[in-house]
Amino acid sequence: MPERETYAIEIVGVKRDLPLFEVKPGLRIAVLNILGDTELVQAAAAALTGMLQEIPFDLLVTAEAKSIPLAYALSVETAKPYIVLRKAYKPYMGAALIAETHSITTGEPQTLILDEKDRELVRGKRVVLVDDVISTGSTLDGMKRIMEKAEGEVVCEAAILTEGERERWNDVISLGHLPLFTE
Repeated sequence: MPERETYAIEIVGVKRDLPLFEVKPGLRIAVLNILGDTELVQAAAAALTGMLQEIPFDLLVTAEAKSIPLAYALSVETAKPYIVLRKAYKPYMGAALIAETHSITTGEPQTLILDEKDRELVRGKRVVLVDDVISTGSTLDGMKRIMEKAEGEVVCEAAILTEGERERWNDVISLGHLPLFTE
């Protein structure tokens, strides 16, 4: 098997070579997978916490699954609770709130679900939306729709990296930016 092409990044002093994957003909993206990468997650959480210091917020919200370690580490660093929007409904979730999104990494529609038990945690709260990489903004939009339904106020969006059109993400707190790789 030939060696996969990579894209080198450095995030707050932590270096990684991100593998490039084709997501549709003529378009490749560098994939950041933080699952199991404690060194990178801890460094990113510490740096993002510093950037969030001037923003008053009550709660961190992320989408399942790759950004969960970041939300957890940010929760520890900031002493603020976090909740996870799930991608599959389970009966114990009760009267959940749902939003549809479209993921660039899977190319498939996805569902984001706020468990009934978490609805009261969101209502009236100032929320920071957290993601590992913000690319198309679809997941972010889904998270915003759920926060609106749950009567939470999104005060900030934060990610380790943004991707694609840099100008689109000027309001996102992030530690870097990834280009898109076109043929």
